[in-house]
Amino acid sequence: MALTLQDKLVVAISSRALFDFEEENRVYEEGDLHGYEMLQRERLGVPAKPGVAFPLIRKLLALNAGAHRVEVVILSRSDPISGLRAFHSCREHGLAIERGVFTRGRAPFGYLKPLNASLFLSANQEDVRDALSAGFPAARVLPESAKMASKYPDEIRIAFDGDAVLFSDEAEQVFQKDGLKAFVGHEIHNKDLPLADGPLKPLLEALHRLQNAADQAAPMHIRTALVTARSAPAHERAIRTLMAWNIEIDEAMFLGGLDKSAFLREFEPDFFFDDQIGHCESARVVTATGHVLSGIVNAS
Repeated sequence: MALTLQDKLVVAISSRALFDFEEENRVYEEGDLHGYEMLQRERLGVPAKPGVAFPLIRKLLALNAGAHRVEVVILSRSDPISGLRAFHSCREHGLAIERGVFTRGRAPFGYLKPLNASLFLSANQEDVRDALSAGFPAARVLPESAKMASKYPDEIRIAFDGDAVLFSDEAEQVFQKDGLKAFVGHEIHNKDLPLADGPLKPLLEALHRLQNAADQAAPMHIRTALVTARSAPAHERAIRTLMAWNIEIDEAMFLGGLDKSAFLREFEPDFFFDDQIGHCESARVVTATGHVLSGIVNAS
């Protein structure tokens, strides 16, 4: 029987999201592909420093103690020889990553389907948009985000915005078109109707399955949080939607427009996902942040 990743939480990640390749990327962005490749070749024996998503990936891989539950695959626009440096860096940092796809400048998102990816993290905005348009959970990692020194070495803490992230942007469309009063009225009227799936629902589902499967004695556990601008009474539809999905979250913050960063500082997530760039810019000072380029606020 052929090997399959169907029963795993599969995270596809670009080499730049996993490691600090910002200096090399500046050469690439200047259009000097040859210069970029030469620079990577010169540094093949030099391990790259950890990037924004490194702490999250290290913790996710720790879930494999005792059972293979998580698969991390490097999915990169880099050339295959540059990929040698990425794998060398993985070995030097003790990351058990064995698979990678390197496309030398071409969009890599098409490989998400055969990988059965539950999440794609990349610093490339175009690749993230393409992945989301194709129906895959994805977020643009902000390379300048803080790498939080967590007080919780035995917990993977992930925080999600609600509308246009876990849920569809149905309600956000009402808010953008007709304002807050119409939004609240719409949500009260539809409180018993579950919201449609948002782009990162498959990731939350996969994390929930891992939570349920985890041994209490396992060295790593998962804790999730909903951090949303919704407030009462619009909060009810969000909770009822999660109930309809049979998914439990550990914490829910209904902030009614308050700045999320102070609450994220308290929760200390290893990663935070939001669809609004303003919230991401605020959050990145506190923790590693991914911009989910979906919904009406990202339509342009």
